[in-house]
Amino acid sequence: MSRLLFLLLFTVSLGYSQDYYFYAAAESDDTVSLISFDGETLTEEERIPVGVMKTENEGPHGLTVDPSGEYWYLSLAHGTPYGSLVKYSTTTNRPVDKTTLGMFPASMQISSLTGLLYCVNFNLHGEMKPSSVSVVDPETMTEIKQIQTGVMPHGSRISPNGRFQYSVAMMSGELFEVDALSLEVNRILSLDKGGKMSHKGMHHSPVKPTWVTPHPTKPIVYVAGNGSNEIIEINTDLWKITNRIDTGKGPYNIDISSDGKFLVATLKGDAKTLVWEIEKKNKTVVSNNTSVTHGVVISPDSKYAFVTVEGVGGEPGLIDVIDLKKAKVVSSLKIGKQAGGIAFWKIEE
Repeated sequence: MSRLLFLLLFTVSLGYSQDYYFYAAAESDDTVSLISFDGETLTEEERIPVGVMKTENEGPHGLTVDPSGEYWYLSLAHGTPYGSLVKYSTTTNRPVDKTTLGMFPASMQISSLTGLLYCVNFNLHGEMKPSSVSVVDPETMTEIKQIQTGVMPHGSRISPNGRFQYSVAMMSGELFEVDALSLEVNRILSLDKGGKMSHKGMHHSPVKPTWVTPHPTKPIVYVAGNGSNEIIEINTDLWKITNRIDTGKGPYNIDISSDGKFLVATLKGDAKTLVWEIEKKNKTVVSNNTSVTHGVVISPDSKYAFVTVEGVGGEPGLIDVIDLKKAKVVSSLKIGKQAGGIAFWKIEE
């Protein structure tokens, strides 16, 4: 009987084993890595060269996977003079189409409502003036429109119902809500507590917002205040700031688990990651395995956060896996230099 019970339990455990797959960009190496995680160990399944010009670093930056899981999209930030968006097949990990966007295209997502892709043009190396969101038909890879927003828009995400695109402008310190149907700016909210501060001859927001993520079930978005060391909570029904949560130094990217329990923020200035249990208000700071923590994506089952860490100088970038319930790093993997953009692909059982 005990032998039969053992075999039954073993069979059941095999049936529930899961493999997680995601893509991570290495900006200084012009590569994107396809990575798997089996619950214990990270594996680099493939390192994909993505640069076109051999003599120039093109800076793979933002990543997203379409809702069908058939294609992934990559922004190449360092174009001449503009950046580009490249569409890849998840079957072959080879490019199938490409289009030109604005200056330094960065983060992006596809709306489940419209089927369109919305990508912010960060304009890092351009003039300090309002930039834009590029709206692209991902089937034809045609840019439909550029919507003017703030100065240096960086982090962006689509609302769970697909109706709105949210982005934050680092220099002007603003949150933008774009109507995904009308392709117009719907609302703008200043995130600053006071006036602008001066830095190297420019005036910019002391909050320096770098990322925005909507809550999966509530009318709330959270913004990373990289300059003010805080997470800002905005009620989208009221369109006002309802809370400011202190963090470690330099929160950069954030993600929220699909069950709404965890918010994870990379602390770029501390080489750490914040795991915040939203309802319980418990905050745990997890040390990463090298410096300059950058991107984060949480698995759809709300179990793990996958974090990119850039590294310093010529050292390789890193992927750290954080078990959210344990609030600790459980696996790490070296990839290309300056690991940054990251996007979840699929879970396989």
